[in-house]
Amino acid sequence: MRLTDRTLNLLPEQVASLLRKRRETVKFIIVGGFCYVVSLVLNYGLRLTVMEHKPVTALTIANVIATVVSYFLNREWSFRTRGGRRRHHEMLLYTVVNGIGVALNSAPLWVAQYIFGLHTPNVSSAVEEVSDFVFGMVIGVAVAMVFRLWAYRVWVFPHDDVRPAPKRYEVPSQTASVPAPSSASDTSNA
Repeated sequence: MRLTDRTLNLLPEQVASLLRKRRETVKFIIVGGFCYVVSLVLNYGLRLTVMEHKPVTALTIANVIATVVSYFLNREWSFRTRGGRRRHHEMLLYTVVNGIGVALNSAPLWVAQYIFGLHTPNVSSAVEEVSDFVFGMVIGVAVAMVFRLWAYRVWVFPHDDVRPAPKRYEVPSQTASVPAPSSASDTSNA
């Protein structure tokens, strides 16, 4: 049984059924969560070392690297049955969509830094850090994620069921009748 199915088996039946119907979106969100962590670690790794005074550049570099990881995970897991384009055309569209996604992700932080002036010496270091996190890692990520999910389905991986998927393990209903315990006479012969 695949990891996805084992995980869904742990959830209540109604929730698991809903998530199975939205399997592609759930996988996209899982990949996005993983790449969010990659972006977060890289962003703060860069900001706390070599790009201390360049938060927009650090976020942009982190997002570009997370995007490369995202392509392979989305292509081979989230949207593995979708496609319909030649690989080089698909990669070009993915690059364009993610270029727009990186810009959308960085735009709220740029607005906070350079239009609202939420950086030192205008505000305290603590306010700047909270502002950078909220505008860059929360608002920016949310806007870019919604755009990417839509754009992947419409342009990058437009056709469903193009590549064969492995057989899915369907979970038997948990309300199925349980066999009655055997009688004492049956166990004595064992």
